[in-house]
Amino acid sequence: MPDYTRLPAPVRLEDTVAEVETRPVPDPEGGTNPETAFLIRNAG
Repeated sequence: MPDYTRLPAPVRLEDTVAEVETRPVPDPEGGTNPETAFLIRNAG
């Protein structure tokens, strides 16, 4: 069973920087404005 009575050693801020390559995420709306699409669908 783990011992939770003591804290782990502190982590330096320099060690917390992510070093993972990232890439842009595709737009889930495909470049359209969801508010405009809502108005067009529900225009009466």
